[in-house]
Amino acid sequence: MSVYLDNAATTKPCKACTDAMLAAMTENYGNPSSLHTMGLDAERTVDTARKQIAAALHCDASALTFTSGATESNHLALRGAAAVYGKRKRRIVASAVEHACVRGALALLEEEGFEVIRISPRENGVFDPADFLAAVDDNTCLVTMMLVNNETGAILPVGEVFSAVKRDHPQVITHTDAVQGFLKIPFTPEKLCADLLTVSGHKVHACKGVGALYHKKGIRLKPLLTGGEQEGGLRAGTESVPLIAGFGAAAASLSATVSARTETVRALRTAAIEQLSAVGGVTIQSPEDGSPYILSISVKGLRSETVLHFLAERGIFVSSGSACSKGKQSGVLQEFGIRQNAADSTLRLSFCAENTAADIAALAAGIRDAQARLVHKR
Repeated sequence: MSVYLDNAATTKPCKACTDAMLAAMTENYGNPSSLHTMGLDAERTVDTARKQIAAALHCDASALTFTSGATESNHLALRGAAAVYGKRKRRIVASAVEHACVRGALALLEEEGFEVIRISPRENGVFDPADFLAAVDDNTCLVTMMLVNNETGAILPVGEVFSAVKRDHPQVITHTDAVQGFLKIPFTPEKLCADLLTVSGHKVHACKGVGALYHKKGIRLKPLLTGGEQEGGLRAGTESVPLIAGFGAAAASLSATVSARTETVRALRTAAIEQLSAVGGVTIQSPEDGSPYILSISVKGLRSETVLHFLAERGIFVSSGSACSKGKQSGVLQEFGIRQNAADSTLRLSFCAENTAADIAALAAGIRDAQARLVHKR
């Protein structure tokens, strides 16, 4: 039996998701833009899913636009907002530990002449809201800050930063990538003071290929994709009804059990910390108050890729960092104060409520075995 501890990369679709997708593929397969009965039924399926996700986010359904995933949502948010609000104000303030897709969007905006100010954590690895506020000036159009870091699980002070920014600069647009926080830690766009907020299906037991962007009423965006009036004109192209239906069903299924699942995962993370701390040469790198769903560790003297493949041969699946980096270091760990040699030895463990105590025991045993078998070969 395999041990899957790479849930921050993707999760197993839940039964509610696959049931909804199957129905949309085999029974309700009309184009939601068609005016006949089957098209209207498909449109109702999309509307239901939008309401389900909105209920999980505690926002109005009209504030959600479906996309192909977090990457598209983040690009639509950042590039779409910059195109509207950055005609005269050319500064963007961002955390220095964003996901690769946000960093990519910011790089494109820099090529267009925007000034991007990247804020790093302090020496203790914690962000000080004062650093963000000091960087925001009258020339700033946009601030972006992720909610939960995908490599360490650190929870960033988004609400504190955004509320302070809005107090002093109410016209600045705020965006958060909430992919690793959605249905895992409590938040609402309103409490975060977020004008724009990104979520993704495959991180919450739906399927890959679908995401959503929350946009507060009154916020204007320039579409990335044009040529159709789908999604209120913000995202041209026929909606993928099965993927959207699955995302909505997963959100509805999970939203009622957020607290219970979080406590289950917190107990697993605590057990992992205790058992791995007892293994010589293993260092816990995630902050103590981080998301219970992500744990970053380093194994002294062994490269991440070597241990990853050793564990995979034994049916234990972890990652060496963000799945989007495909094994390459992003620089995020160093921003959090983790030294290069430890970063080279980093493994990311990420949990879900379906993991068990036996999974944690197997992981600890696997790392001990890796140390015994591999260290002397170096």
